[in-house]
Amino acid sequence: MLNVQDILEAEARAVRAIPADNPFEPAVQCFLASARAGGKVVVSGVGKAGGIGAKIATTLCSVGVPSLFLHPLEAQHGDLGVLGIHDCLLLISNSGKTREVVELVRLARQLHQEVRIITITGKRDSELAACSDLVLWTGDPAEVCLLGLAPTTSTTVMAVIGDVLTVLAVQIGGFTRRDYALRHHGGYLGAAAKLG
Repeated sequence: MLNVQDILEAEARAVRAIPADNPFEPAVQCFLASARAGGKVVVSGVGKAGGIGAKIATTLCSVGVPSLFLHPLEAQHGDLGVLGIHDCLLLISNSGKTREVVELVRLARQLHQEVRIITITGKRDSELAACSDLVLWTGDPAEVCLLGLAPTTSTTVMAVIGDVLTVLAVQIGGFTRRDYALRHHGGYLGAAAKLG
């Protein structure tokens, strides 16, 4: 039986094991190039990975990288029209074989053949990884859930990779406190940004 400290330690070990040699900077350069061209980052995933993707998209928006979340099922029913010629896709799937996400690659490239695809996955040798331009590997940690099934540790590392991308976007893009204040007006963070 795991106690709370065991769970915290397992999650922390998984975060420390995220490969630092992932192509984080090239991924961020792709995001920034899209933004400079008037495009955006379109983030997609299913289930818990999709929830992490939605969080990544909104966080990128707050640091000057226009982004949105696209549900891959809705993409098959017309919402793929949101994908523009200057956009890049950030796809999230722990298994790298989530059917709706893998299909999105084909559909997106039918619409815009040159679209850049970046993937966050636990499986470097997966179908999704093979058809991506850049792969951000999570390290494929075991789920801390005693059943080994509920997305726990896998989604933690996905979220942390999203944070790494966000911090690098601020750093590489030269994003300032004033830039943040222009995008975030409400609440504590809006007030704190204006004080700087």
